[in-house]
Amino acid sequence: MSSITVRYFASLRERLGRSQEQLPAAGISSAAEVWGRICPDPMPVNTLIAINQEYAGPDSPVKAGDEVAFFPPVTGG
Repeated sequence: MSSITVRYFASLRERLGRSQEQLPAAGISSAAEVWGRICPDPMPVNTLIAINQEYAGPDSPVKAGDEVAFFPPVTGG
């Protein structure tokens, strides 16, 4: 079965209680659908998304074999 690797960073990792997981790719076509599959709560505002280590948006396409990462916005001076 084809899968998508999902990674979580910083406070999202703490909130979800895991740093990564594998999801079956069937029925998933966007980064937002990945989030919907892994968490019943809405994606936190300003969550950053990367697909295969390149910034992406919630509507960006996702396919089997991709790595999708979610992390909170980076702040600092």
